[in-house]
Amino acid sequence: MLRIRRDHVDAIVAHSRRDHPDEACGVIAGPDDGSDSPERYIPMVNAARSPTFYEFDSGDLLKLYREMAANDETPVVIYHSHTATEAYPSRTDIQFAQEPFAHYVLVSTRFDDVAEFRSYRIVDGEVTEEPVEIVGEPTAESAAIRLNPDVAPDSAPVESYMFANTGSDDVPDA
Repeated sequence: MLRIRRDHVDAIVAHSRRDHPDEACGVIAGPDDGSDSPERYIPMVNAARSPTFYEFDSGDLLKLYREMAANDETPVVIYHSHTATEAYPSRTDIQFAQEPFAHYVLVSTRFDDVAEFRSYRIVDGEVTEEPVEIVGEPTAESAAIRLNPDVAPDSAPVESYMFANTGSDDVPDA
């Protein structure tokens, strides 16, 4: 389970909305003591500047990991947004997930009135969704966040990354 402060959730969603239509990305670092406690919010720049892909700038990422090492921190949450699809890891997201102890948070900004906020563990290519507990008093922005949504609103088309990058036939690669 991801236990995360309300101000961090609000900051992630605001960052995701601000960078829309491009994907937003960032990290929340925490003590490297096994406590699994996200403490320091670090928004990053999507070097890819893409609505369908995110990439941390290599220089910024090196600086971040040096800072975390100096502060005895680890990446507790790695987040990014999806701008036109549900908040579920794409094949590329799964392929690039290299932190087995991190919570991978995805925020979908595909709807103007609500943001989908979900968390996953991704280990050795296996994706497991986990519950999210938000700690802190609700804010005005909280009403526009859906945790672990089961169904998209009826009025919106549902898109998926399920068959991304498989070619024009939309059939999964064998």
